Amino acid sequence: MLIRKRRGWELAESQATPEEVFRNRRRFMRAAGAGSLLLAGGGLLSACDDMNGGSQANAAESDAFDQLSEDPSFDLYPVERNSRYQVERDITERELAGTYNNFYEFGSSKNIWQKAEALPIRPWTLRIEGEVEEPFDIDIDDLLARMPLEERIYRLRCVEAWSMVIPWSGFQLSHMLDLARPTSNARYIRFTTLEDPEVMPGQRAGWYPWPYIEGLTMEEAANELAFMGTGMYGAPLPKQNGAPLRLVVPWKYGFKSIKSVVSIAFTRERPVSFWEEIAGNEYGFWANVNPEVAHPRWSQAEERVVGNDERVPTRIYNGYGEYVSELYAGMDQDDRLYR
Repeated sequence: MLIRKRRGWELAESQATPEEVFRNRRRFMRAAGAGSLLLAGGGLLSACDDMNGGSQANAAESDAFDQLSEDPSFDLYPVERNSRYQVERDITERELAGTYNNFYEFGSSKNIWQKAEALPIRPWTLRIEGEVEEPFDIDIDDLLARMPLEERIYRLRCVEAWSMVIPWSGFQLSHMLDLARPTSNARYIRFTTLEDPEVMPGQRAGWYPWPYIEGLTMEEAANELAFMGTGMYGAPLPKQNGAPLRLVVPWKYGFKSIKSVVSIAFTRERPVSFWEEIAGNEYGFWANVNPEVAHPRWSQAEERVVGNDERVPTRIYNGYGEYVSELYAGMDQDDRLYR
């Protein structure tokens, strides 16, 4: 008899929301219009215990739904859930995920969702450049039409030691690699966020090295877990969560999952990321989750679950080691891989 051992990140089938129930719920939410909240969450870097998200959710409800229903991609969602990617914890309430955000372009507090409403998401053009056969620009809606969209439930682990579980919509990053056609010279990918201080007041802070930049190796980008998020909770991405396009790399700390991407450049040299440039002794290029490697100012051994404040043990590679540990085989396993 074949006995299948469930992976550490998987959800038992009996615990998952059935697909039919999920889709019926989404149809009801669409019909309900302003009576529903379709929000989402992300992770970068801010004050660890600033838990104001829940108190903001009710006030945000109507405006947030209006924002999403006007998104040109609204009718693309919900997309089919890929049952390969599940976790053992409950999905974070969308109200919390949508009002407890790090997005330094709009300020350093968690409560930036109202400021982020100023972000223009159309027109939106993504630039593909660098070590590719031919650089090009592509409109976000053209990109969405060309990519196979799906939903994946991923853990999100912030470097600040809090965590969420998010149902992301989007596409596997490797599909974009196929579209970009990088040359053999490409060793890294540099992602860049929109820079517009007129609508992003946080970018008026001159002590930060704007625009926000992040990077992956080509091998990391080609891994099946690497994902480009275009939606959450069965709807388009809210602006405060990185609309209309963001990176999602669930085995790394959340600040690697760059938001509102306008440029993807393939490079020979390793890019210097935003937080690495600010404080390279605390935030490095790799930023792989490891409970045994403490941040210089706090432990990473456990994480606080947003929504119930439960403290749970942190897992190596955020529970995705079976997928990604081979990426780092043979590398010097020192602290630099985990900051």
